[in-house]
Amino acid sequence: MGHGLLLIDKPKGITSHDAVDAVRRALSIRKVGHAGTLDPMATGLLVLGVGRATRLLRFLGDMDKEYQGTARLGEETDTLDADGQIVRTARVDASEADVGAGMAGLTGELQQRPPAYSAVKVGGRRLHREARAGRALEAEPRTVRVDAFDLRGFDGRDVEFRAIVSGGTYVRSLAADLGQRLGTGAHLVRLVRTGIGPFRLEDASSPDAPGPLLPLERAVDHLPRMALTEDEAEAARHGRPLGPPDGPGFHAAVDPDGRLVGVYRDCGTRACPEVVIPR
Repeated sequence: MGHGLLLIDKPKGITSHDAVDAVRRALSIRKVGHAGTLDPMATGLLVLGVGRATRLLRFLGDMDKEYQGTARLGEETDTLDADGQIVRTARVDASEADVGAGMAGLTGELQQRPPAYSAVKVGGRRLHREARAGRALEAEPRTVRVDAFDLRGFDGRDVEFRAIVSGGTYVRSLAADLGQRLGTGAHLVRLVRTGIGPFRLEDASSPDAPGPLLPLERAVDHLPRMALTEDEAEAARHGRPLGPPDGPGFHAAVDPDGRLVGVYRDCGTRACPEVVIPR
């Protein structure tokens, strides 16, 4: 097995780590990681890195995510989704127009506080572990972006939607916020991740039969390119600084044949190595 990316369709009821373990068993390789988790109740696209590609997964974290899902009005749960316990019920008398207006008000840049049942750490402690132990912690709100929160169907109780959000956005919090706006409460009962940046669910495979392996260059296709000479590429393979890049941030450094040799960052008058890919 080589080095590269895998697109996996995670089934319902298992964790993202379970999916990674299934791929490890299927490929008989230990070095596999994921670029962002899905809750056990959620299904859909996971992008995994195999071999050296695991070092590039962090550059995928900020990519936009696309989802399809269902929010149920009239019921709130402690986890904001169907895996939790119902803590409040309310009558639902919202119209389809009310629902659409509420969703429209939840687009653009928003301040979102990570849910109590999430993997975010506060003071070195994970929120979900503290919540299950009865010790409530609160994370600081973060700025997220919701590019689309579209109504796809409403039967008087269940809201079918499509959402496109920035990395780090909690869709179950969007569902709960919609319930708050409508005065009914709500929780997420279905969620399918259909896209991560340019990667699509329809191209994904089962964790038990993964493939095909995509070139590891696909992990940094969205970064600006640094086209290197052969001498510069050899220096980059040894982790040496290079001349200044054409702009700030991270850059994908490629050799004359277009092969990735590393990721460099702007550090003033030089480009400094962030990740080095051996020959």
